[in-house]
Amino acid sequence: MSHRQRTALAARCPVHVTVKLRQGLPKLRRKAERAALLAAFAAGNAGVERAGNFRLCHFAILNDHLHLLAEGEDRQALARGIQGLLVRIAKTLNKLWQRRGRVFADRYHDRVLQTPREVRHCIRYVLGNAKKHAAEGRELLVPQAIDTYTSAPWFDGFRENITVRGIEAIPRPVMDACTWMLTQGWRKHGLISVHELPAAATA
Repeated sequence: MSHRQRTALAARCPVHVTVKLRQGLPKLRRKAERAALLAAFAAGNAGVERAGNFRLCHFAILNDHLHLLAEGEDRQALARGIQGLLVRIAKTLNKLWQRRGRVFADRYHDRVLQTPREVRHCIRYVLGNAKKHAAEGRELLVPQAIDTYTSAPWFDGFRENITVRGIEAIPRPVMDACTWMLTQGWRKHGLISVHELPAAATA
């Protein structure tokens, strides 16, 4: 991962973050790992809720990496929020796996989203990434209409009416978005169908 200086971040722009596991660790798309990650997301959100300067709004759990869609009031707030969340996740997974040491391969990669269309594409990519991989035969299975290893069960922007049983018993792992682009702007380009797949699956 490049260590060049990151681009500036305006509070109006959501950010797509990708973070990869170190090689040789267990896969994340298993029930115990999903439960641990959802708990870490929820606890992390509770920890930053009072500050209000960082929000995890969407996520996707893949076998060896995570996709996160977040908001931060500036670059420093985003960095602190992501770093704090990743520390919490690493501790949670190490406890589950009964191990010590680093969990993530390198520093995270991020991409600042500049337009509502970019935001819509990113939401579709994050929520549909595993389904795209599965359609390509890439060692993933997503039997449901939506991928429950993502924030899709808490997403209110599908064209279809989706109900996920038991969701009320799970502490909410994401926070409500605050930026115009992630709340209203992307919707100007149309709601997302559960049948849509990302145009490309490169991660």
